[in-house]
Amino acid sequence: MPTLLVKNIHTLLTMDASRREIKNGYILVRDGVIEALGSSSDLREGLTDEMIDASHHIVLPGLINTHHHMVQSLTRVIAQNDELFGWLKALYPIWSGLSGEAVYTASKLAMAELMLSGCTTSSDHLYIFPNDVTLDHQIQAAKEMGIRFHAARGAMSVGESKGGLPPDKVVEDEEFILKDTRRLIEQYHDATPQAMLRIVVAPCSPFTVSQDLMRESAALARSYGVSLHTHLAENDNDIAYGLEQFGQRPGNYVESVGWIGEDVWHAHCVKLDSREINLFGHTHTGVCHCPSSNMRLASGIAPIRQMLDARVNVGLGVDGSASNDGGHLLNEARQAMLLQRVSGSPSALSAREALEIATLGGASVLGRDDIGALAVGMSADFIAFRLDTIGFAGAVHDPASALTFCASPHVDFSVINGRVVVKEGQILTVDVPVMVEQHNKISRKLINGE
Repeated sequence: MPTLLVKNIHTLLTMDASRREIKNGYILVRDGVIEALGSSSDLREGLTDEMIDASHHIVLPGLINTHHHMVQSLTRVIAQNDELFGWLKALYPIWSGLSGEAVYTASKLAMAELMLSGCTTSSDHLYIFPNDVTLDHQIQAAKEMGIRFHAARGAMSVGESKGGLPPDKVVEDEEFILKDTRRLIEQYHDATPQAMLRIVVAPCSPFTVSQDLMRESAALARSYGVSLHTHLAENDNDIAYGLEQFGQRPGNYVESVGWIGEDVWHAHCVKLDSREINLFGHTHTGVCHCPSSNMRLASGIAPIRQMLDARVNVGLGVDGSASNDGGHLLNEARQAMLLQRVSGSPSALSAREALEIATLGGASVLGRDDIGALAVGMSADFIAFRLDTIGFAGAVHDPASALTFCASPHVDFSVINGRVVVKEGQILTVDVPVMVEQHNKISRKLINGE
């Protein structure tokens, strides 16, 4: 069984039940699981397969990204001045030209960007399947990159001719959607602890799928014991569509189709009202907060402080690389902290609360108890940032807070499932220049309609 020792850690931020912050700490990993951790003064060293000296680092649990559209890394900075619906209408025709190769390449690039920012576990919501695209292309990318992955099989079934937002040419038949989702669960889903790959059932949004598909998807997911995910209450037009088409606000809508509970999480939720927030709190329904995307599309400021006070499970997401135009998850934690202060008070969200959302919150949203904290028996997913840098100078007296108050750096080390995947700032699982060149070639062709 391979072993890894990280010792002399300047500050070890555990996020465990006691929220311990250990100076001069260590972590011992065996076979992908944390075997021991604590103060290096108590460490009895033996032979290990690999050792890292982290005397200049802060080490913390890997960050967890609970909402993304990785394929959108191919179409950044398009529809720069549109809100959600106009932005989607501008991009749907471009995305209709996607291929399996494009999804595979875009996913690898997005995963690399996430990993460099401190992400060790990510979900992705792929909901458009033109040409030869399948979710298998993305799953293969995750396996090669070495990231822990929750692959959400999205879907759109209601096109413009039926009152939906997307063009008819990019929607799918609902019977096929359910059949393919069942195939993916049976072929790939791993429900065991420390699983590297899980499947999520994820119809896209209230304005792209029918109520029947929402109900059938919920029944399918629960028959297999897998999670459910969709977009909800993202902006005012989203609310208006639900009132016009269903005569319901988002809370009533999801309740009516069976989309509440601890196995469900919704992206955005910018426009939830107090009743809906309390509904999510007492049903343990999760929310993914996507601050940069919400700002970029002028959707508004999600009431995260109110959600936390109502005991809603809240995680963090970078959202799509075409509505965020970046995939830096640590920066999203920073944005989340600052944005709540804009809408509330200087103490609306603390630095450590922002990090909790990005770690423990993400784990709860994804329904996992084996990631999000560093403790014996937990998955060995952790990250290390150098503290002896320009960006942290003057802030090392409180390195945990420096992670969100100071400019967002890249990781120096990242360990996923006990494997070092980023070393001294370099990703070890892909040739980055070659990947970027291939990605840009595909992007140019896609945007130019070639």
